[in-house]
Amino acid sequence: MASIFAKKPLAQLLGEANSTGHGTLKRTLGAGNLVALGVGAIIGAGLFVRTAAAAAQASGPGVTLAFVVAAIGCVFAGLCYAEFAAMIPIAGSAYTYAYTTMGEFVAWVIGWALIMEYALGAATVSIAWSEYLNKLLEVFGTSIPYSMSHSPFESAVVNGVTEHGILNLPALLVIVALSLLLIKGTQESALFNAIVVFLKVAIVLVFIAVGWQFINPANHTPYLIPENAEPVKNAAGSIVREYTQWNKHGWGGVLGGAAIVFFAFIGFDAVSTAAQEAKNPKRDMPIGILGSLAVCTVLYILFGHVLTGVASWREFADPALGGEASVTYAIKAHMPGYGWLSTAVTVAILLGFSSVILVMLMGQSRVFFSMAKDGLMPKAFSELHPRFATPYKSNIALLIFVGGFAAFVPGSLAGDLTSFGTLLAFVLVSAGVWIMRRSDPEQHRPFRAPLSSPLFPFVPIMGILVCTLMILALDSFTLKVALGWMLLGFIVYFLYGKRNSMLQKGIVVVPTEMEEQAFVEPD
Repeated sequence: MASIFAKKPLAQLLGEANSTGHGTLKRTLGAGNLVALGVGAIIGAGLFVRTAAAAAQASGPGVTLAFVVAAIGCVFAGLCYAEFAAMIPIAGSAYTYAYTTMGEFVAWVIGWALIMEYALGAATVSIAWSEYLNKLLEVFGTSIPYSMSHSPFESAVVNGVTEHGILNLPALLVIVALSLLLIKGTQESALFNAIVVFLKVAIVLVFIAVGWQFINPANHTPYLIPENAEPVKNAAGSIVREYTQWNKHGWGGVLGGAAIVFFAFIGFDAVSTAAQEAKNPKRDMPIGILGSLAVCTVLYILFGHVLTGVASWREFADPALGGEASVTYAIKAHMPGYGWLSTAVTVAILLGFSSVILVMLMGQSRVFFSMAKDGLMPKAFSELHPRFATPYKSNIALLIFVGGFAAFVPGSLAGDLTSFGTLLAFVLVSAGVWIMRRSDPEQHRPFRAPLSSPLFPFVPIMGILVCTLMILALDSFTLKVALGWMLLGFIVYFLYGKRNSMLQKGIVVVPTEMEEQAFVEPD
């Protein structure tokens, strides 16, 4: 039996990337589709919820700088992803890249961590989708009963009566609908995503344009939260937020805010999971990954500047004022005459959540597809629909797992686990580029991350350092839960993955000489 750090031959991966016909994914996505997928996954809960949270908890008006720091970490990682995705255009993303650079066990670790990012993230966002659907319905004087929009573990006093949750039906239904769309086809899913992206970006631009005229310069002074800043108290006089820790004020607060808003950037890496479905991956994958990251970074900085200029960051620190409806609150409280915009923002949030869920479910199904082909997951996850050529059994399994979580588990349990899973993948992908530059320097690379030579691997090292710093800036509870999740993953690997691994069994399909050639660009 092979070592747990045995590597999957690069020639085999290139052969799989070149394969066509039965049992392979269809190449239907162009550069525009990939950019839209990235924007669809990135602009969602992070922009509308995490911006105010980061400002209130750590960065103040400096949340714009927090976005810059988070974006820098993403750029370093994004360049590494782009190099891999163009060189090895195959489903699986970070999992696949690790398999050929650092071995099977590290690949499993990434695959297991990506479940936190994609599956758990999709469930969490679907629960938030349910909450905002009710906010939109309230505008029209109706709402979904509490019992049908909350998990059995939740209760609240509604109109003087204690209500108990039974089932979060809206969260379950959105998972079912988007899973069925993914089963129908990648091209249909991409079209739906493109329409949603256009609408929600338009609403974001309207908020920036309208809100700019309501900016109060006093709200941006001081720009960084001062050391030992006055704690924020609610109407009852109780302290709701203190700023005594290193990552809650000054430049430390910018870093702490970057760890919080990093959730807003989760998604561009999901573009790489669609590499095997790109028409021309050599050209389209770098454009999709880096293009979506660039578009969203500019929008985030402008959005953060306007939001913290319209309302003081201290207001967002009081849950009774800002909380999760921070953008809507800012419009209603400080932008008179634009009540319609708060409704439009709620619609944009719903649209944003929908595309985020779609791309996360797609990304997770493609990771499962690759892991199942390697024997690390049940074989059913790698079976494609005979008509639609999509990993439908993987989509159905995710529908059950993610839908069950969304329907019966409170969304608050997920916390920042999705950020941890993504950051860990970024660290290992950055390391993988450095390793492969040393082990396979002559391998053809259609896109090369700059400043990444074996002797001067600046981009990979910075990707590792910045993303590691943001992991350390996460709260201790998140880190403890993440450690527990990873330990569970180790157990699953040794009980199932290692025993069923194709590589461990010595079942390695070596491609023919023609298959070993780099992916041929279509005419």
